[in-house]
Amino acid sequence: MESLLLKGSTSRSIPSFQGLRAAQTPFRQTLPATSLPAQQWRSASSKTLVRAAAAEQADATPSRTPSGSIFGREVELTGVPGVVKSLPTPVRYAVCGAIIVGSAGVGFAAGSKFQPPVGQVAGVVVLGALGAGAAHVVNSASKEVAAADLHNSLVRLSDPLQLRRGEAAEIANKYGVSLEDERYRAEMKDLYEKFVSSVIPPGNEPLRGDESDLIIRFKASMGLEDEDAAAAHIEVGRRIFRQRLETGDKEAAFEERQSFQKLVYVSNLVFGDKSKFLLPWKRIFKVSDAQVDIAVRNNSQSLLQAQLDATKGEFTVDNLKELRALQKKYKLSDDLAADMVRAEARKRVEEYINQALDVLKARTRIKDTTKVVDDLDAMRAYNAHLAALAKSASADDLLPGIGPVSVFGGEYDTDRQMDDLKLLYKTYLSEALNAPRLSTAQTEALAELRNTFGMGKREAEEASDEVTRKVYRRKLANLVTGGELDRAASKAEVLQELCDSLKFDPEKAAQIHEEIYRQKLQQCLADKSLSDNDVAALNRLRVLLCVPKSAVDQAHGDICGGIFTKVVDDAIGAGIDGYDGDMRDAVRAAVKGLRLPLQSALDIATKAVRAVFLTYIKRARGTMSRAEGARELKKMVIFSNLTVSQLLDDIRGKTDEPAAAASAATGEGSGPAVKAEDGKPEEKEAEEGYDDEMPLLQSMRKTKGQQKEGKAQKEVSVKDDLELRERLDLYKSFLLFCLQGDTTGMPMGTSLTVQRDTSDFIRLSQLGDILGLAPAEVSSVHQGLAEQAFKVQAQTLLADGQLTKARAEQLKIMQRELGLPDAAAQKVVQSITSTKMAGAIDAAIKAGRLSVDEVKQLKESGVDIGSMVAEKVRLQMFSKLVQKEFEKGTGDFDEKELLEKLPGDLGLEEDVARKTVKEIARERLKGALVLAVSNLRQKKPDQVVAVLNNMLACDKADAATESLTWAVKEELLDLYSLFLSKHDAESSAAGRMRELLGIDDATAASLSEIVSKGGFNLDVDNSVEENFVF
Repeated sequence: MESLLLKGSTSRSIPSFQGLRAAQTPFRQTLPATSLPAQQWRSASSKTLVRAAAAEQADATPSRTPSGSIFGREVELTGVPGVVKSLPTPVRYAVCGAIIVGSAGVGFAAGSKFQPPVGQVAGVVVLGALGAGAAHVVNSASKEVAAADLHNSLVRLSDPLQLRRGEAAEIANKYGVSLEDERYRAEMKDLYEKFVSSVIPPGNEPLRGDESDLIIRFKASMGLEDEDAAAAHIEVGRRIFRQRLETGDKEAAFEERQSFQKLVYVSNLVFGDKSKFLLPWKRIFKVSDAQVDIAVRNNSQSLLQAQLDATKGEFTVDNLKELRALQKKYKLSDDLAADMVRAEARKRVEEYINQALDVLKARTRIKDTTKVVDDLDAMRAYNAHLAALAKSASADDLLPGIGPVSVFGGEYDTDRQMDDLKLLYKTYLSEALNAPRLSTAQTEALAELRNTFGMGKREAEEASDEVTRKVYRRKLANLVTGGELDRAASKAEVLQELCDSLKFDPEKAAQIHEEIYRQKLQQCLADKSLSDNDVAALNRLRVLLCVPKSAVDQAHGDICGGIFTKVVDDAIGAGIDGYDGDMRDAVRAAVKGLRLPLQSALDIATKAVRAVFLTYIKRARGTMSRAEGARELKKMVIFSNLTVSQLLDDIRGKTDEPAAAASAATGEGSGPAVKAEDGKPEEKEAEEGYDDEMPLLQSMRKTKGQQKEGKAQKEVSVKDDLELRERLDLYKSFLLFCLQGDTTGMPMGTSLTVQRDTSDFIRLSQLGDILGLAPAEVSSVHQGLAEQAFKVQAQTLLADGQLTKARAEQLKIMQRELGLPDAAAQKVVQSITSTKMAGAIDAAIKAGRLSVDEVKQLKESGVDIGSMVAEKVRLQMFSKLVQKEFEKGTGDFDEKELLEKLPGDLGLEEDVARKTVKEIARERLKGALVLAVSNLRQKKPDQVVAVLNNMLACDKADAATESLTWAVKEELLDLYSLFLSKHDAESSAAGRMRELLGIDDATAASLSEIVSKGGFNLDVDNSVEENFVF
């Protein structure tokens, strides 16, 4: 009977809960599309499309209802349910009672025929029970009838939302069924589940936004509790999840996944904050909170995006308030909503940019830049409108994110597109600068454009500078060609006014003026010379543009200097033989035609010559032998004399005098008679740093001969290009070459020294000038070599370290031959003798044979004790001598000898000596008392007195502040008595000894009296000791 009642029902079997939990979650796997037939229905009241999912039919029967209902066909009631449906509730109850009574009566009558009392009772019980069962069946059918009636009522409605609130309760009351009845509630949940399935768009279809409202209305009409409705939402999710398991199509599975996400989102809207407790997505479907949040975020964004697309960026206060309400309804966060609003406004801004770029990129010869400006002004107006909207209401009334936008994060947020934005910015600025004056409003508009385009400060400045420079040049050209600048009384005021009108930096304008002047100068130098007309034109341009003289000089130096540099390079590159008359005429013509200042021309030539000098020096360093390197340096000197000197004269415009020509022909040069720039003879200059009575060094005297080739020059040197050490090494190398002479290769790997060329010494002097060496530096090299030669000969002569009178005279002769000064020679001799003597002293120190007297003798002989004997050794010698003084036993301490004279003889500081003496005295004073008592016990009176005297000597060197202490006082008294036996009791020594031993005056007087009377005797009776022999 139950299967008959459920015939035509749309309920289907649900897979077990364990099977669903074991499957993968719908968020992680794509869901298959539903296989149920579906069709859409339109509600006449809400005008919304709702999904129509056809219900599965267990046993399809002909139906009188339309086939388009989302709840399936009407349920046909036959048999008992059909009869029950036609009976009113009171009648049904009466029929049930009649059945029970009738059954009992029939049982009573049947029992009367058998055993009357027992049979009657048994008949009533049996047949009464059967009647009660039949009545229960009839009454139970009312639940099925009520559920079927509710189902059929919804099927007959063209719009499920037409179901009146409370109508489900009325149907239940009609058949006497409680709303809490399990069967009736199951039907209500099943119908609600089908409605939810029909409302959620399938697959890729987007949400319309009213799904949650429809579901809430239908739930309220059905009178379902939230718990029952939530269970229906879970069942819908299970069905979608099951369909994903049944399908094998990835695309369909992806659509089912989207359906599941939409179900999650709509369900959260329906139940609000209760969804966290009523919808356990995480527990049932194994999805995380983050995945639920993603579903909510994606669907809420798609809903709000649909509303934003409808506005097309035209925002007003009213639609922003409506959008704000929708945002709250869709549960979209303010941050995401703000990003979406800005993106929508950015699209509108990009439309204006695209329109402006279409004009600029059009393939026409003439561009309508005014249309570009209009589009950009419209874009600025749109941003201003957004800014006004943001200020027109409170922040909570309008959709968040409203305000001016930039291209950041949009289509033009790339480096390639930034070039197009810069082009628009330049175009707008160019149109603004075409006006007589750049207004403040235009400046503000440019700042707005920069912010909208997302241009950095540096990029905007570069674009502005580029455009403003072009406009400034154009307007400046109009002022010059129109004569306005010529007629102006003050050219600077006109130029300043032009800068102010364009808001252009005057310093940048001055750079443009210099560039224009340079261009004009290059045009005038097309023939590599400046005529008088060219000079006049340049002067006029300089006055018009207010170009400072420093800039003019710099321009002439760079441009004219570049041309002159080429001429100089050609002259130098020609070499010694190639620098002939034609080349010299070319140099003079270049100096005159280019009108270079003399100093500028000399600087250019100097720079070029120095580069050649460095090349010679580099080759000299790279040679394998000193002779080859010297040959390269000789070539450099000859090049300086024959080419560089003539080049400098040609630049100055000097002409060869007959005397100079004759001198060059005869080979005579400027020897000692040639004067330097300061007017003093060179020979005198070279002698600086020497005593007038001492002759020059032998090697330096040879550099004062006559010059063989050309004329020496001192202007160009490599002083600033090389370190002093490098220049001295080069000079020294060439000096050794001059001293040793040139060599030539011989068979078997040998070499032969050829005859020395004395003219190399003259070139040596010129090499010093090229290297930029001062006379003192040159003399230091010569003196160093002379000292080396003198040292070698002196070491041979003084091999034993003894300097005799005969050896001293030989050394003097050697010194004069080398021209070595006395101070240098004496230094060498002292070095040799000191070294030899230092060895002997060191051996004596190691053997312990060096005494203080020997040190005094060494000092008297003029030996530097401080350098010969280490301070540590001298201090040890001093300490030993002091200790000997404290061991004499006399009690005397010669302060002057030990603290003044002896430290002076040993080369010790007086403070160090005093400190050493005090330390020794303090240490010996501590041990002297112990030694005195020890001698006392050994009955050695003389040694006791000597030790006590030493104590007095130590006390004189470092006076004790406290008396000495000893455990046995009688022994201290014996010590004092022994001291009195050798000293007068009234002497200062006795008084100081009493203080040191800590003896009071009375005891001291008593002891003095005993000693004076001969009552003190250190010997004891031996018989006493015998009594203690064990």
